Amino acid sequence: MRRRDFITLFGGAAAMSPLTAHAQQRTRRIGLMANLRLPPIERFRQRLAQLGYVEGKNLIIEYRFGEGRDDRFASFAAELVAMPVEVIVVWGNPAAFAAKHATTTIPILIGAAGDVVNTGLIENISRPESNLTGFVALNVELEAKRLELLKEVIPQLSRVAVLGTSANPLSRVNLDTARRSAERLGVTIEAFEVKNSAEVGDALARVTASRPDAALLASDTLLLSERKRITEAFAASHIPAIYPFKEYAEGGGLFIYGANLSILFERAADYLDRLLKGEKPGDLPVQQATAFEFIVNLRTARELGLKIPPSVLVRADEVIE
Repeated sequence: MRRRDFITLFGGAAAMSPLTAHAQQRTRRIGLMANLRLPPIERFRQRLAQLGYVEGKNLIIEYRFGEGRDDRFASFAAELVAMPVEVIVVWGNPAAFAAKHATTTIPILIGAAGDVVNTGLIENISRPESNLTGFVALNVELEAKRLELLKEVIPQLSRVAVLGTSANPLSRVNLDTARRSAERLGVTIEAFEVKNSAEVGDALARVTASRPDAALLASDTLLLSERKRITEAFAASHIPAIYPFKEYAEGGGLFIYGANLSILFERAADYLDRLLKGEKPGDLPVQQATAFEFIVNLRTARELGLKIPPSVLVRADEVIE
């Protein structure tokens, strides 16, 4: 082979090296709707970078955050569809419903949501029949376990206040599950619902006035956006409470028991890669959470005058001293 031919051949191969091919990869644009920019979203971005999708280089993420107002998701979804983005990633049932109503063609990837079947989002999780797929946090199934934990720590438990949102279909499903579990445990459930974050303060005042033995927070991202106010109110009124998301631990939440959402969003990044490479949502089965977090805050327990049984502490993934 002549030297010139060798150089030409080598140069052509170098031009098609992985780094060069990566640099030439076209920019992908996706939408992401959630209430807040929380750690699971950062884990999602980190996993995408590992897969070769680097924000600011070959990936544009159009963020839309409700910040405690689920009613904003409908207009957000319309904006993303009009652009259009290639995939809409959603966190929470309200965002998922808004995206579903906005498009039947753009793939919708659920990073984390509650019961997608009983809320009507998806009928067949093995082979999603619409343009939705993604990951379920199993929040409905966990309601019974949260109540059981409260009963184990507070044997005399008889009345539990449930704080939820009336606009989220998941809250209704969760409440029904909680009531069935409460009846089995000999506990009465009293529901307090809000439509938006502006009503949280009044709802907390009503919960405090009712003087329940404990409180249970619905698996809802609108309430999560008000986590500081909620945890402070329960601490001030000496109401033991159990929460569904790790972020409540920041404000001193007594118990946190729920799916590990960061792991769900990492898995969602793998699904996004497959969708961007041409796979259809219907070929990607909806997957359920397999990793869970149980956090006990002993400092809060002491302030409430609660003694946490060793049988509970030994099951905790994290104990905050």
